[in-house]
Amino acid sequence: MIRLTEIKLPLDHDENAIKDAIVSKLKITPEQLHSFNVFKRGYDARKKTAILLIYTLDISVDNEEQLLTTFAKDQHVKVAPDTAYKFVAQANNDLKERPVVIGFGPCGLFAGLVLAQMGFKPIILERGKEVRERTKDTFGFWRKRALNTESNVQFGEGGAGTFSDGKLYSQVKDPKHYGRKVITEFVAAGAPEEILYVSKPHIGTFKLVTMIEKMRAHIVELGGEIRFSTRVDDIHLEDGQVTGLTLSNGEQLNTRHVVLAVGHSARDTFDMLYKKGIYMEAKPFSVGFRIEHKQSMIDECRFGDNAGNPILGSADYKLVHHCDNGRTVYSFCMCPGGTVVAATSEEGLVVTNGMSQYSRSERNANSAIVVGISPEQDFPGHPLAGIELQRKLEKQAYELGGSNYDAPAQLIGDFLKGKSSSALGDVQSSYTPGIKLTDLADVLPKYAIDALREAIPAFNKQIRGFSTNDGLLTGVETRTSSPVSIKRDKTLQSINTKGLYPSGEGAGYAGGILSAGIDGIKAAEAVALSMLENAK
Repeated sequence: MIRLTEIKLPLDHDENAIKDAIVSKLKITPEQLHSFNVFKRGYDARKKTAILLIYTLDISVDNEEQLLTTFAKDQHVKVAPDTAYKFVAQANNDLKERPVVIGFGPCGLFAGLVLAQMGFKPIILERGKEVRERTKDTFGFWRKRALNTESNVQFGEGGAGTFSDGKLYSQVKDPKHYGRKVITEFVAAGAPEEILYVSKPHIGTFKLVTMIEKMRAHIVELGGEIRFSTRVDDIHLEDGQVTGLTLSNGEQLNTRHVVLAVGHSARDTFDMLYKKGIYMEAKPFSVGFRIEHKQSMIDECRFGDNAGNPILGSADYKLVHHCDNGRTVYSFCMCPGGTVVAATSEEGLVVTNGMSQYSRSERNANSAIVVGISPEQDFPGHPLAGIELQRKLEKQAYELGGSNYDAPAQLIGDFLKGKSSSALGDVQSSYTPGIKLTDLADVLPKYAIDALREAIPAFNKQIRGFSTNDGLLTGVETRTSSPVSIKRDKTLQSINTKGLYPSGEGAGYAGGILSAGIDGIKAAEAVALSMLENAK
């Protein structure tokens, strides 16, 4: 197969245009083209009156070798890479040990799936509930303020990514095409096939629920075991080697291979690991607010008269501003046509996040607008200091919102002017349980407020209307990424604890569904190879 990249066609091209473009590009006859498939489709909307679709195509033609030689200097004509996943090992029938995966978010899901597919029959431990029961608990909190600290947006089957936009794109380097494995498995579990080729694939919460259930069933069919409502309360060590775990029900589980795939909010687990001597460091993360605008405004700004085109869908954005005080402000986890959601996992705290369904059809667009912070500058002295800073800001947000899980909020115009808001404007809040209008300057450090006040008007130069008076800010956004990094070596094991494989977002090695899934696959491979080596 030959891969062609950067094939550009008008947004409204007809069905024969792709074939014609291939023939024209390669200077061949239509008869020489056997077949083609779309590997990737993106768009270039920089010129709103002439939006282009950009294709990456895998094609089969006569005389492929000759064509590759003819176009040897053309970087857009290459041999199509083999993206099929290849297992690195297969378990022996007499293998007695079973690996354990802690956490059943995207990282734990793919670590468990790949281990099961290789025959290692993993035991997966998830402190939260199975996804449908978890959904009931989560919606119960949003509607009735009844928080279950073990079953919520952060904890439960599917991880934090279940209640998100379901984005499946990442900027991580992926030379072995593990990302293709992740997306292929999602499609096999019922995701729309378009996620295989659109440049910014997403799934949405309701579709994720059904898919995760199917993937769980497949793991069980292959001999895996999944235990819900089962928290890990202790890890057993002997001479720097993992030997087992103590579970929340008191059970002792013996194993020498543990994939640590907890999410970024597993604060009690981080504390337990730190007290056991597992080496970790504080790492940078970001804090800020959720910002809401009307989705129609974002669509019109990005797509002009093409707003509403079904191929383009709801418009997104990605913004960065470097401030005079040395801080960087950027958009994060932008959710087109979505809602701002309550995402706390601890009592007496308020945290926001964003969520969309597959249709992205809600009235508002929302995104985190956050300021980067670092251990050296902002929370020095202890590996878990970032967690304490998060808790401090989330507690302040809880109190400012009225101490009832309402979130503090403020109109953008009032925030920029430094005055408290008293009434909503044209943009209605999507956040439940509810909001309390106030002055958000009281919930973040001054350096963050100053940076945000500088960045929002700067973003208005890229998206006209971004700093509109009636837009809405809701606080706080603190769990952009893990505040700790659990260091690992080239074998993916903890640098001071053999048999422990820190993985995914919670350990500091991923940021989103796709990258977490990729890291889970890597961890599964490392565990499988180690178990076979130790069995010799």
